[in-house]
Amino acid sequence: QLQLVEFGGGLVQPGGSLRLSCAAWGFSLENYAIGWFRQTPGKEREAVSCINIRDGSTYYPDSVKGRFTISRDNAKNIVYLQMNSLKPADTAHYNCAAARDMEFTTLQEIFVTVGYRPWHLRYFEDWGQGTLVTVSS
Repeated sequence: QLQLVEFGGGLVQPGGSLRLSCAAWGFSLENYAIGWFRQTPGKEREAVSCINIRDGSTYYPDSVKGRFTISRDNAKNIVYLQMNSLKPADTAHYNCAAARDMEFTTLQEIFVTVGYRPWHLRYFEDWGQGTLVTVSS
């Protein structure tokens, strides 16, 4: 059974860094895209980063570009999200999710040009429980 587990969240001061991890169990990441999403109460879910394991391509919205870096360790079946220069606005519950056999245009739409919309959930069927990131002094 496919399972994703996130860890690495916590409390950090503005300007600080955190690294989130998304560990995959029960499947190989090889044919998947792994996305990171975040949400705060009362706000829409936001797509913050994605890596297509098949070709290594990465995707970031302008809100995190240059501050967040997504990477993967194929041997460990883990995807990382390195978050630097954190801002209070980055405070949210962060989830990773898996989507199989994703096309470039769709990932561009979700993570760069349009942003996450509820109908995109049909692509990302498997989600972890998430981890909380709080950026505060």
